[in-house]
Amino acid sequence: MRLRKTIFSIFVLCATIGHAQDGLPIYSDYFADNLYLLHPSMAGAASYGKLRLTARQQWFDQTEAPNIQTLSFHNRVGENSGLGAIVFNDQNGYHSQVGGYITYAHHLLFSRSRYEINQLSFGMSVGMMESKLDETNFDPSQYDPVIAGIIQTTGYFNVDAGMSYNFLDFAAHFTVKNLLFRNRSLYSEEFESNNQRTYILSSAYGIPSNTGPYTYEPSIMFQYKERTQEQSLDMNFKVFRAMEYGSIYAGLSYRKSFDGAEYLDGNAIKNQKLQYITSVIGTTYDKFMFAYTYSYQTGSIRLESGGYHQITLGYNFLGGRHKGWNQDMRYNGMLRPNF
Repeated sequence: MRLRKTIFSIFVLCATIGHAQDGLPIYSDYFADNLYLLHPSMAGAASYGKLRLTARQQWFDQTEAPNIQTLSFHNRVGENSGLGAIVFNDQNGYHSQVGGYITYAHHLLFSRSRYEINQLSFGMSVGMMESKLDETNFDPSQYDPVIAGIIQTTGYFNVDAGMSYNFLDFAAHFTVKNLLFRNRSLYSEEFESNNQRTYILSSAYGIPSNTGPYTYEPSIMFQYKERTQEQSLDMNFKVFRAMEYGSIYAGLSYRKSFDGAEYLDGNAIKNQKLQYITSVIGTTYDKFMFAYTYSYQTGSIRLESGGYHQITLGYNFLGGRHKGWNQDMRYNGMLRPNF
């Protein structure tokens, strides 16, 4: 059993480190009213500003487990523009990175009213990252020419770009992350490619209830990494209830990777793909929002039994017009920009 855990744990850690090297990792932040972290075209998509703070911790029963914190803000500027900024701190064992993005988005509103959404948006983010590898605690008696026994750092910048379309209760997004091929030279070329380009396609649809203050939102997200050809699919479902003070909501998400790893089970060689189930609960109160997400890795082999915890805190800066605020908040900014 120890051998089985070790083999698959190596795969899990390598996959996690691979995400950490690609700028801002793609987890389930968007599931808690944080679409801007994924799609730069959502910067200023609403007629008010959004401030979001997230903290994510993996595997509490493991030392130096992956953890990440993000702070983001975006707002409408004028009639057709949006500006945004993101800063983050990502730590994963001996590897860590800090970085930030600034974003510009342009919005084309085809409807006569901001409250009847028909909007096409384009956005671009420029990011600067610094990656660090701390080798000072590595065993110096184990000679390896790759290990220098120092703290190695490298900095690089990259660009994300995408587009979004919002029409009434329907939304679709397409984003390309890490558009530029960048040499970072922190790891050997065997483990680190200069092509970290990732394609993200997501869509959501809100279904208002005819019998009560509920809205049901199925959504999907597909991501593809060009260099490694890794693919994964998120299938999500959320339920919103409009309240006098704002809204409450809950949801489930299932992420399935199309890539797996082989492991030895006795004399048999088996294959397992990474799969996660994520639950979310959240609420909005006037201009404030709070959400908690918990992700659990399924399968026969996993790194201990710990899950992935994340808390999201937010504040909405109201614009000049906010007609129908409580009614629109049932979507919580996930599906429609809350005009």
